[in-house]
Amino acid sequence: MARLFSPRPPPSEDLFYETYYSLSQQYPLLLLLLVIVLVGLLALLAVAWASGRELASDPGFLTTMLCGLGGFSLLLGLASREQRLQRWTRPLSGLVWAALLALGLGFLFTGGVVSAWDQVSFFLFVIFTVYAMLPLGMRDAAAAGLASSLSHLLVLGLYLGPQPDSQPALLPQLAANAVLFLCGNVAGAYHKALMERALRATFREALSSLHSRRRLDTEKKHQEHLLLSILPAYLAREMKAEIMARLQAGQGSRPESTNNFHSLYVKRHQGVSVLYADIVGFTRLASECSPKELVLMLNELFGKFDQIAKEHECMRIKILGDCYYCVSGLPLSLPDHAINCVRMGLDMCRAIRKLRAATGVDINMRVGVHSGSVLCGVIGLQKWQYDVWSHDVTLANHMEASGVPGRVHITGATLALLAGAYAVEDAAMEHGDPYLRELGEPTYLVIDPRAEEEDEKGTAGGLLSSLEGPKMRPSLLMTRYLESWGAAKPFAHLSHVESPVSTSTPLPEKALSSFSPQWSLDRSRTPRGLDDELDTGDAKFFQVIEQLNSQKQWKQSEDFNPLTLYFREKEMEKEYRLSALPAFKYYAACTFLVFFSNFIIQMLVTNRPPALTITYSITFLLFFLLLFVCFSEHLTKCVLKGPKMLHWLPTLSVLVATRPGLRVALGTATILLVFSMAITSLVFLPAASNCPFWASNVSFTASNLSWELPESLPLISVPYSVHCCVLGFLSCSLFLHMSFELKLLLLLLWLAACCSLFLHSHAWLSDCLIARLYLGALDSRPGVLKEPKLMGAISFFIFFFTLLVLARQNEYYCRLDFLWKKKLRQEQEETETMENLTRLLLENVLPAHVAPQFIGQNRRNEDLYHQSYECVCVLFASVPDFKEFYSESSINHEGLECLRLLNEIIADFDELLSKPKFSGVEKIKTICSTYMAATGLNATSGQDAQQDAEQSCSHLGTMVEFAVALGSKLDVINKHSFNNFRLRVGLNHGPVVAGVIGAQKPQYDIWGNTVNVASRMESTGVLGKIQVTEETACALQSLGYTCYSRGIIKVKGKGQLCTYFLNTDLTRTGPPSATLG
Repeated sequence: MARLFSPRPPPSEDLFYETYYSLSQQYPLLLLLLVIVLVGLLALLAVAWASGRELASDPGFLTTMLCGLGGFSLLLGLASREQRLQRWTRPLSGLVWAALLALGLGFLFTGGVVSAWDQVSFFLFVIFTVYAMLPLGMRDAAAAGLASSLSHLLVLGLYLGPQPDSQPALLPQLAANAVLFLCGNVAGAYHKALMERALRATFREALSSLHSRRRLDTEKKHQEHLLLSILPAYLAREMKAEIMARLQAGQGSRPESTNNFHSLYVKRHQGVSVLYADIVGFTRLASECSPKELVLMLNELFGKFDQIAKEHECMRIKILGDCYYCVSGLPLSLPDHAINCVRMGLDMCRAIRKLRAATGVDINMRVGVHSGSVLCGVIGLQKWQYDVWSHDVTLANHMEASGVPGRVHITGATLALLAGAYAVEDAAMEHGDPYLRELGEPTYLVIDPRAEEEDEKGTAGGLLSSLEGPKMRPSLLMTRYLESWGAAKPFAHLSHVESPVSTSTPLPEKALSSFSPQWSLDRSRTPRGLDDELDTGDAKFFQVIEQLNSQKQWKQSEDFNPLTLYFREKEMEKEYRLSALPAFKYYAACTFLVFFSNFIIQMLVTNRPPALTITYSITFLLFFLLLFVCFSEHLTKCVLKGPKMLHWLPTLSVLVATRPGLRVALGTATILLVFSMAITSLVFLPAASNCPFWASNVSFTASNLSWELPESLPLISVPYSVHCCVLGFLSCSLFLHMSFELKLLLLLLWLAACCSLFLHSHAWLSDCLIARLYLGALDSRPGVLKEPKLMGAISFFIFFFTLLVLARQNEYYCRLDFLWKKKLRQEQEETETMENLTRLLLENVLPAHVAPQFIGQNRRNEDLYHQSYECVCVLFASVPDFKEFYSESSINHEGLECLRLLNEIIADFDELLSKPKFSGVEKIKTICSTYMAATGLNATSGQDAQQDAEQSCSHLGTMVEFAVALGSKLDVINKHSFNNFRLRVGLNHGPVVAGVIGAQKPQYDIWGNTVNVASRMESTGVLGKIQVTEETACALQSLGYTCYSRGIIKVKGKGQLCTYFLNTDLTRTGPPSATLG
């Protein structure tokens, strides 16, 4: 039983719970209680009038009735004002209880002779409703219940104690009354404890559901941010469906398709302009930077460029080292896309000029722009990056490469679209770029109208460098200056998670600070200004709390049928009825208490006939068997020590809790046992009237007449049989989770049985008792409530309707509790799915070991993510033949089918990453038909430096095997597509800097001389071979691989380098030839 009284929650939750509790549960019950009392009083008047009693002859009774009607009408009027109830909950409840107590005492001393059994049922009603229907706490209710019990016992004891001996024995009756009141208090407290526990659980589940919804909303926002950081909105919806399918099929796998091709998310757009920009002199500057300075510098620079792009309606596509390219006219067509790109290019050059003027650092910006059409979208399965492809994109790239530092280099197509908006001059140079030379078309340099003004205002010598002193490194000067630009940090939105998502914050803070129990949760009654103070989350909180109001059960609902309270979804209704009920054993235990109380009462007021004793003995045995079945799981340790044949006994209680049919059968049988034993003492009496006090010769002076009938049954047991029947009604209410229709059936059955018994078949017993009480007073008739049969009938109907109201309320809250639990489970599952989806999205942008840095609960994103590594192997693998294969014609849908084949190549390469042996390979990006990957990035910072050379570079072997696997994949594609593509691979290893840059489209990348040389190893390589540097060749030979020298070759930016080809036979010795396909 102690488990029923859960610990008190934090005060903040108590504040909301108490208000919700008084509104949703106790407020309608209080109104119904007052209505039941008023209807009962009117019914009492009607019965008195119908039975021919002269009300005027009993002014005390009439006065009590009129005062009761007036007082309870006034209380009903006060309670109907919901706002008043919230402000004066305890005083109003105290008034209702005092009025009920006064009414009971008034009935006790009016209407006839005062007896020890008088108004016991009414006081039992007061005691039970104090717990079940008044908005009082458990302590207040217990105090009121005990006070009601003691008042009845003390008043009758003091009043009847000095009476003559003609009254039946007083002490057994008072003891029986005490047992009845004790049972009523325990049953009421039990009912209240169970209901409070259920209501508090529902309330907490509602709050948890609110938190889950907020968390779910936050996760959805994160997904939108993440998707939009990778893709434009028009592609995000399609791609999200793809991710969800992958998530359901299993992480890393792709859903089954109706064909053999991977999904292609590429579309053609015409009328766009492409801008390529490269920072001249940045490579030399970057070599002098620390990792933190490099990442900060890149983030600030490209953050500034992103801001410029947003201002000029351009979309950044990708960052390649220090190269930045974007498109105007995507995803929506823009008539002035060419002007947008030119303006952006001029602003980028202007920003770099200001940077150079302020710091004195020798860097510049080279920009190329071309207008035409593009294929845009995403290819591959991992590390999605929105990209563009077409001959026009290639031309824009070459325009940048052959441009002039500090100028915007445009083609004739772009010039035609400018429509004279800018003055231009001929490039007037022979193109060193073979691609442009082959085209033979004139190109132009845009004249910046603001360049001359800036030159006049220019700051010679570098303002910041002169202030900071000549000894400061250029990279540090750059960093100091760029910090003033204040570019946003990558994934900054992920660090501002709303506090209600955390389960440690139980309630919205603003709601707590602006809410008091005096105010209704009804939004129409919220004090002025409160709506303005509450944020959206708090508004949702109030909406959720309003859904818990029990008055909603009578209104149309998406979940419930307002009449039957059945769930509208048949599956949910079935699930509810089949749900487990571990608390059933407590229901049975409390019902046994009612049964035991009936037994004690009948033992006190009867002569304990043998038949009654035998019947109770059998019933006790049945009850003990039932309780043993219900509590058998608690006897597991004892049973397991006994014979093996009894080891199955503990499973009985599990069966009862989980099998609805068995549970209903046992519950019904338990209640029927209580019913039957409540009237057992009357069953043994004949239905024929045989009362000795009706004889005409009986004198009122015959005070020595016995109070017993000829069958030795005391007459005083008749009203106590009525009280035992009332306890039978209470036993129905103890099964909180019993269905309403079954309770209604049992209550109707019991009402019919009791009324037929006391008003028809055994009504003569009541008449006989009245005849004994009023010996000689032939013209005197007792009041309605002084006659046991009428008193019993009125009590039966009052308890019937009261318990019916509580049964309906209990049914509603049991179903509501089930519904919220189900909603909470669904929302938690959905939230978990969304969190997994967010994780997959983030890991599609960042490596798995970097993603937690941005989604950790304690991450505040105060610093940019950067990491330096001592030994990373970088791979560039390209399919150079694809450039020749790519063409744009109507046959291949302007190049779309060519990209479909490239998508298959890249996707097959990506599928290799899901193999366990390549778990250390991290895809960095794709650049057209070039695949960039690295190993050694998941090592802890500084870890490689502490290891010896062989261990620190052991992952080079993984990269070699990956390169060979790429060649094998390409061979399979060649076989199916009837092509003869060959792979050209470049490898290099050494120190790199990794980091995440870009706020609008965060991108993970690696930088350093190692990366640059690896790229040159690929671009200067040979088809079908893996070219490596001399240092990498030595490291690979130490791992057992064979390399042979290619000789000295010229490498752009590096001069003369001795390079090697790797023998991919994977043997220590072998022939000097290694082909990948």
